[in-house]
Amino acid sequence: MSETALKEKILSSPSQDSIQPIASYKDVYKSFGEVDVLKGIDLEIKPAEKVALIGPSGSGKTTIIRMLMTLEEPTAGEIIVNGQNLWHMERRRKLVRANESHLREVRGDIGMVFQHFNLFPHMTILENCMSAPIHVKGESKEMARDYSVEMLNKVGLGDKLENYPSQLSGGQKQRVAMARALVMRPKIMLFDEVTSALDPELVGEVLEVIRQIAKEGEMAMVLVTHEMDFAQEIADRVVFLDNGVIAEQGTPDEVLMHSENERLVSFLSRFRS
Repeated sequence: MSETALKEKILSSPSQDSIQPIASYKDVYKSFGEVDVLKGIDLEIKPAEKVALIGPSGSGKTTIIRMLMTLEEPTAGEIIVNGQNLWHMERRRKLVRANESHLREVRGDIGMVFQHFNLFPHMTILENCMSAPIHVKGESKEMARDYSVEMLNKVGLGDKLENYPSQLSGGQKQRVAMARALVMRPKIMLFDEVTSALDPELVGEVLEVIRQIAKEGEMAMVLVTHEMDFAQEIADRVVFLDNGVIAEQGTPDEVLMHSENERLVSFLSRFRS
């Protein structure tokens, strides 16, 4: 490519700042009774961006992603997904609380992998993966099966299609949970401390699957994690939450290696020998 053509390509490409976020939080608060968990969160996630959420227990990390998955409702503020208000809808030119149909439609591009797998014990792992595409997206059984097999192969479990969850290790169950989320073809995937419930020797196999998904670069990913080395490796941005607010954010190098924030430095010291 000539230098002139290269310059034209660069100039014609949208800057990262001009790309519409796939998800954004605008002055979001969340309280449980009298406990204020989030205190005015402003956060944007761009398409294909990999964001790691770190911070001490109780800082609000999991609440942030649970609200995006519509498992928790904000006390105040707005969450926008693909340009649509998640928790509100327009009716007679006024914003009103979203109904279940609206929530289901807007969250259709979002997938989530939980700490504790949440697999159906009475279904094979193939049936676990096929269920949502058939019953939520209305796909044919044949289409759902083909893509489920593809995703189970992707996570290294193509030889376990007819096994039940009780026959799998914790790491294998977590990989099934990832495949089950992937079959829905999400544009953004949420990971809620997916290695925290695993025995130490199983953590690596799950992180390797996430690493491979991240390398493909197609989906945005938000990871709540205490795996700092892993966050530094795969994240485009690290967000440190403390006491319900975003105390610092930036590149992994800026946040994890060169921060002068005393609370963050103290938090990170727990993970360093």
